[in-house]
Amino acid sequence: MPELQTEQANTQKPLVDFKTWSELAQSDPDVFEARRAEIIEQMIQRIPAHKQHRMRCLQWKIDQVRAQASNPLSACITLSEMMWDSLAGPGGLRETLEHLGNGNFEPTPKARVLDFERAP
Repeated sequence: MPELQTEQANTQKPLVDFKTWSELAQSDPDVFEARRAEIIEQMIQRIPAHKQHRMRCLQWKIDQVRAQASNPLSACITLSEMMWDSLAGPGGLRETLEHLGNGNFEPTPKARVLDFERAP
């Protein structure tokens, strides 16, 4: 069963053994998907608790893109576009860093959320 290494060894062994994962995906797709989900969940559990929900939501979105894509290459292209948008698109990392560098950054306003009773 393929394992994910969490730290790269001095020998420069890859973090993910692509050949082993690729062989598993071709020979037993169900086991591959189960193992992939397990590894992803292990990684999410390693990040701070207050960020885990957001990461699970992002993973859900990634999984939906993969499920709706006509083929793996299409999914890869769509996910790549999503990453570029989060980096260079409006409100992305580049824009945020530019605002910080110019001293123009204002924190996101916070508001109290009101709880309303449901109408009958």
